[in-house]
Amino acid sequence: MKKWIFPIFLVLGVLLVACSNDTSAEGEQSTVKVGIRNSELRTWEYLKEQAEEEGLEIEIVNFSSAYDPNQALIEGDIDINAFQHVAYLDSFNENTNSDIVPIGTTIIAPLGLYSSKYDAVSDIPDEAQIAVPNDAPNWGRALLLLQEAGLLTVVDDFDGNGGKDKIKENPKNIEIVPVDSANAPRVMEDTAGSVINNGVSLEAGLTLKDALIHESQTAKPYINVIAARKQDQENEIFQKIVEIYQSDQTAEFIEETYKGNYLPTSITLEELSTYKETYSNN
Repeated sequence: MKKWIFPIFLVLGVLLVACSNDTSAEGEQSTVKVGIRNSELRTWEYLKEQAEEEGLEIEIVNFSSAYDPNQALIEGDIDINAFQHVAYLDSFNENTNSDIVPIGTTIIAPLGLYSSKYDAVSDIPDEAQIAVPNDAPNWGRALLLLQEAGLLTVVDDFDGNGGKDKIKENPKNIEIVPVDSANAPRVMEDTAGSVINNGVSLEAGLTLKDALIHESQTAKPYINVIAARKQDQENEIFQKIVEIYQSDQTAEFIEETYKGNYLPTSITLEELSTYKETYSNN
């Protein structure tokens, strides 16, 4: 009888270790590190509470403008991120030979033209300076906004990326001044106006009502996304977080919290992939 005792305990021990490892692995998988920028912190704190009710734990990693959450995603410091629009993501992938993919849409944070000197676009004088974000996607985005304002016209083969060579007509000889996005509110005093990203403008105490002109919610290239490494795009837990973000309850929270400055936007990834068609319609 004694000769069977040790093998039985050995088998039980292996089973207990296996069960313990499975539980540990599942627990680790249920904790998701999400890289964001400060402008959407309140949204993700809300989502963290909602996820807890679903048995998921979200760890919020809040990045300053000095560090790109895409780089953190590539290096494995975070699991997903939510801070960028699809045009910016594509530009990052192209410039860094990376393979980050959108797994769900979130909001549009309309970009606006703000001025501390003028009350209307028509008041902006000839040869005035206008500051724009200096990264290629948002520079291009700013040019489209200035085109909508009637201040300039972009080239016929416009690809969405900015640059002074992307301006076809500039009847008022507006001088475009590229600046770091985070510094855009600060240069308002030294320019006729500044094109500012919505998140940055909110941090500076500005709202869309303060803008001389701003984008509409149909600006498809600038729909923000939750992004992941390509090998993780079908991850069920990540998809669950997308589902929570795109719920009616989250939309109501965003509308109430940000007073219309962020517009909840839920479209399919297939529809999102056609965003470049927007450029050819200008």
